[in-house]
This record gives sequence, structure tokens and C-alpha cells, in this order.
Amino acid sequence: MPRLFGTDGVRGLANRDLTAQLALNLGDAAVRVLGVGAQRVDGRRRALIGRDTRVSGDFLASALAAGMSAGGFDVIDVGIIPTPGIAYLTSVLNVEMGAVISASHNPMPDNGIKFFARGGYKLPDTKEDEIERVLGQEWERPTGENVGRVSHDTVTATNLYIDHLVDAIAPVGPDKTQPKPLAGLRVVVDCANGATSVVAPEALRRAGAEVVVINASPDGYNINKHAGSTHPEQLQAMVRASDAVMGVAFDGDADRCLAVDEDGNMVNGDQIMGILARAKQREGKLANDTLVVTVMSNLGLKLALNDMGIATVQTGVGDRYVLEEMLRGGYTLGGEQSGHVINREFATTGDGTLTALTLAQEVVRSGKTLKQLASDFPQLPQQLVNVPHVDKAAANTNAKVQAAVDQEKKILGATGRVLLRASGTEPLVRVMVEAETQEQADEVCNRLAQVVADELGL
Repeated sequence: MPRLFGTDGVRGLANRDLTAQLALNLGDAAVRVLGVGAQRVDGRRRALIGRDTRVSGDFLASALAAGMSAGGFDVIDVGIIPTPGIAYLTSVLNVEMGAVISASHNPMPDNGIKFFARGGYKLPDTKEDEIERVLGQEWERPTGENVGRVSHDTVTATNLYIDHLVDAIAPVGPDKTQPKPLAGLRVVVDCANGATSVVAPEALRRAGAEVVVINASPDGYNINKHAGSTHPEQLQAMVRASDAVMGVAFDGDADRCLAVDEDGNMVNGDQIMGILARAKQREGKLANDTLVVTVMSNLGLKLALNDMGIATVQTGVGDRYVLEEMLRGGYTLGGEQSGHVINREFATTGDGTLTALTLAQEVVRSGKTLKQLASDFPQLPQQLVNVPHVDKAAANTNAKVQAAVDQEKKILGATGRVLLRASGTEPLVRVMVEAETQEQADEVCNRLAQVVADELGL
């Protein structure tokens, strides 16, 4: 059987793949695994639940909370909040675990469940495997006064998280006043009608920015719909129309952030990481002068950083694998081209709003425009094609597909590269090609994508 957990939790079509029964069972199994040796507060054990704005989050949150509370955990449902908000709150509140109901950048009909252990860290594969192993099993559940309670607290949790975000770039001084380091900066914010529709605009305003907000009216159905980091066209147009110095776009659960410069040009996650790595190096806060990236990062980023005396360490795709390497090597900054940026000085996971704040801060501190900053990290021509409706499990084992990959690698030689990988969150295979020219990248990528579709099509 295929593994239930993907690269970012359990994800699928809500009420078909991800049902209320599965959510109930996941809550039940999670407390069994993560509750072992749990520290008790006043004789109780506690968990947090948050979600994005999808309509299916309502019934899934209720089911997940039921499974956890039936297992003896008191559950605090903090409502709609970014995924990194749950990670932060799990790290600072005395709780055993946190859970987020979100399918991130996926379309609205999908949803997902991911867990954070004590301290606010995503679970390693071994813990997810343990949860999957006991899923749906009968066990001696608590009864009477030992069952858990479910409470709701949206305002306190959200404000605590916003305070933390603003404090990252504008710590309150002894006189109790809030600095305004972003004063005079006009920023357009595309919230994707998702979980940061309140948090990001408020955090940027409190830091002094003049904020123009778009796509911050979630109705349960419009999350990521022609909006946010996967559809930045509105943001690009609004930045140009409003004479803003920059724009930022989030995905549905706001663990990633992409940017737009003053001319409406996209600034991707690689360029954002480069800008922030150089800033940390200047401040003496880039541990080992090293940035952790994934195999998807553009070679142009690595070459530019090398010229600045900054090394790169490469991991597989997924921000939790980036974090694992960061913890192993003691690194302080890492992330993905898609906009997940982990700043360990302030966070245990990718945090889009934190990325937006620190990027805006660097624009102010450097005295340069975002376009100028991004130009120091040129990207080699790259093409990415997602091939849907294929047997993604066979992507790296099918002989004809692998022969085609080997042939294209020979054609590119040392001037490019090919990466073929099954998506961990969607039913598709990603084909990525870098080359000397965009035309060559497009041609090679399209040829390989056609082979994948022909050979692995369902």
C-alpha cells in the first residue's frame, strides 16, 4: 500500500480521500504516538488545532478534535491561522503537539492534515510511520474525567502570533513603544484568500508599512483561486498600478512567500533566500556561511552565493528535509525555490509572513530596490512542467522514462541539468530542466514531459 503521509502531511480530496472518519482516526492515532511520555499540565495533556479558510476545514477540525479528545487530550482550537502560527504556538505554549488542517497551495476541494511535535517541529518520517501503523486500531481509551475537552480561542492565539512576527524586525523597546522600521514603504499583499488574510496585513502595518491588500476576503471557497503565490498576476498588476516598492504573495496556509519588485517582475524563493542569506552574512548571523537549499534550487543561486563566500548544502524536496539538515549542521537559514524560507532565528518551519517582513526590512536597510537586490542572483534558464494523471510511483523506475532522461542529460552536458520527481502532495510528476538558453530548456522539458505522459499515463 502507498504511504498515507506525503512530503507535507496527509492530503487529498476532502470528503473522499480525506474524510471525517480518517481525520478522527488520525487524531486518535496521533495522541497515542505523540502522547507517550507527555508532560501533563495540572494533570492534563494538551494539543492545538488550526486551519486555513477552506470550507471543509470545519468538519475536519471537529473530527480531528474528537479523535484527540477521545484519546485524553484537551484540545484548543485556534481557528483560522497560518501553518507557521501553529508551529510557533506549539513551541511557546505548554502543549504536546499541534495540528494544521490545510492543503497549502492546492485548490480548494483538497485539504490536508499535518502535525507538529512539542517544540513546533514537523514530524520525522519515523513518527508519521508510527501514526500510520496504529491508525484505526482499537485500544483502551480513557473514560470519565480522563477524556479531553475541546475549547476555542481565536483572538488570543492570533494576537500572540502577530506579536511574535512584528517583534522579529521591530522589538518593543524599554519605553514600550513599537518601532516602525518599514515606515514609508508601500507594499501590496496578496493573501490568497487564505489563512494569513488578517495576520500579514496587520503585521506589516504594525511594522510601519503602508499596505495595499488584495485577496483577503475568504469565503470558504475562494482560497488560492486565481490568487496568491500560484497565481501572482493580480499582484504584479497592482504593484505597478499603486506605485508600490514591492509586493508579496502567500499560499493558502502562508508557509511560503514569493515577491514582486517595483516593476512587477517576479522574485522567486531562490532570489529571496539569496537576499536574506547575504543580509544574515553581513550581520554575522549566517551560521557556517551556509544556506540550505533543495535539488530544485536554480544553479544561478549557488553560483552567485559562491562568489559572495556563501556555501550551499542541498537536500531533497520538502521544507522538513531542509529543516532536518539545518538542525543536523547547525545552520540558520534554508528553504525552497517555491518560497518556503526557514529562518531558525525566529521560526521552526517556513513562515511566509516572516519572510515578507524580513525581505521588506532588507529593502529598507540596504537602500536598494527589490529589483536591484534580486538582480544579484540571476537565474539560469529553467522550465518546469507538471504532468498529471500518471503513475507517479513509477517515475524513477520506468526503463523508457529513465532512458529518455539519460539521453537528455547527455545533450545538456555540463551546461544544464534534468530533475524528474513525483510530487509528494499532488497526483503528478514534475519535470524540471535547466539549460544555457530558455529555448533549449523548453525543448528538453517538453520532450521529457511527453515521454512521461506516454509511458506513465493512467
